[in-house]
Amino acid sequence: MFVTPLITAVSPFPVEGGNPVILPLRNPRPGSRDWDENILTMSTYQQKIGNFIRELRERQGMTPENFAGFLGTSLPEVNRMESGEINFTTEVLGKISEVLGHQLVSLNYSTDFQINGGRKLSGSITTNYSKNGSVGLLCASLLNKGTTVLHGIARIEEVNRVIEIMESIGVSVTWTDKNTVRIQLPDEFTMESINVASAIKTRSVIMLIGPLIHRLSGFSIPHASGCKLGKRTISAHTYALEELGVKIKTTHDDYQITSPGSFKPRDIVMYEAGDTACENILMAASKIPGKTVIRFASANYMVQEICFFLEKLGVRIDGIGTSTLVVHGKKEIRQDIEYWNSEDPIESMMFISAAIATDSELEITRCPIDFLSLELEKLKKMNLKFKITRRYKSENGRTSLVDLKVYPSKLVALEDKIHANPYPGLNMDNLPFFVPIAIKAKGQTMIHDWVYENRAIYFTELNRLGANITLADPHRVYIQGGTPLKAAQIVCPPALRPAMIILIGMLGAQGTSILRSVYMINRGYEEIAERFNKIGADIRILK
Repeated sequence: MFVTPLITAVSPFPVEGGNPVILPLRNPRPGSRDWDENILTMSTYQQKIGNFIRELRERQGMTPENFAGFLGTSLPEVNRMESGEINFTTEVLGKISEVLGHQLVSLNYSTDFQINGGRKLSGSITTNYSKNGSVGLLCASLLNKGTTVLHGIARIEEVNRVIEIMESIGVSVTWTDKNTVRIQLPDEFTMESINVASAIKTRSVIMLIGPLIHRLSGFSIPHASGCKLGKRTISAHTYALEELGVKIKTTHDDYQITSPGSFKPRDIVMYEAGDTACENILMAASKIPGKTVIRFASANYMVQEICFFLEKLGVRIDGIGTSTLVVHGKKEIRQDIEYWNSEDPIESMMFISAAIATDSELEITRCPIDFLSLELEKLKKMNLKFKITRRYKSENGRTSLVDLKVYPSKLVALEDKIHANPYPGLNMDNLPFFVPIAIKAKGQTMIHDWVYENRAIYFTELNRLGANITLADPHRVYIQGGTPLKAAQIVCPPALRPAMIILIGMLGAQGTSILRSVYMINRGYEEIAERFNKIGADIRILK
């Protein structure tokens, strides 16, 4: 059987009405009707790609003359490219991608979802273990020379990539149960054999620096990507690590890290309250004897998870849950321990959003309430009917959980904008889930996604399902609620939460939708199609 691959050009902003460029490759016979249709189709696609390239160039503030210089070609040739008058080879597209800093083409034998929407969800769904907690704990395990057993590790693509990286540098990682891993460190890390292909797919690789500076005098970490959300600086990591004496040199392909070998405790002010940056410094500080103070620290759920884990390893930490952490480090960490990762508040919020989008009565259990309280308060003001039915602790003994029941409600838009802030504000990763919610609310909602350069632009992809979303600028959208959604075919954007809200929109849209290239969703959600189907959805996995 011949499988049709897709060459997909995905824009970080609306192009041709928000439609990504999709080129199905076929092998028609010369002279046949299919051959003539293919020639016409490819001509149209050349024009779309040309428009796409021009808009990317303009978005970067690059003149045609500068663009020609970077490509090593002439201005007339650039004009022909952007007019769709040339046949683009993969070599040319690769060069353009490098100059514009955006991947234009991927050959993708993708996994897709077929969603038969308009069905109500019902019953009960359990919140899974935290994605961000899982990757942070895996990195933190590199501090412990004893055997670490981690329970509650999510079986998702992001975790798979981190484990592949760890194994490539000599770490033994064994799955002993569905969500349990046993980790044992090598006598010597083999950084020269690091799995670059896996490392460049996850920004979590940067969190290897904190533990490894205590074992290696020098090593390199490849540049990583993760979600495509515009330029994402690592300055918060580098500035704090440099305060500890670590030197980090950025090259075209990697970060070259030099450790001073011995460390003294410091009083560190974080350049920004980034989650992974704070985790990185916590890990670094945990093996520095004495008292390291981290100010303007993130207090988000994954940071608290690392704090709880480090305390299990015997590292005392004062101020957990606040913006000032005091780490009483130890020179040596060697313990055989077991630790439970807690549940994912972002997944709880995702199911709340899905229940609202489908007008469903749904119970969501094991919700980390401390990281959902403000979200629920906003929803309460929007007239959502819900009830907390039970309160208890997670398996780690620290995280507070609730069971939550959501009821079909007639929502109204908030007069104030909805925006995220560092914890205890509305969570950055929960903000996109207010987009499908706002579509259901009567009135106009303004959502301000000030953190990421491109993420709000992806929200407009729901217009292809019939939503009425106006992009005010790269950070703000206006959503006119009350518009019914209809089925459509959409390629997943290269960002986890925007991809997920398209799936939620498709669940609420009447008809059969196709969501293509769902790796980004599988990167952060475990068996999501199967789990939705158990509560009444109809999602078919197409491979």
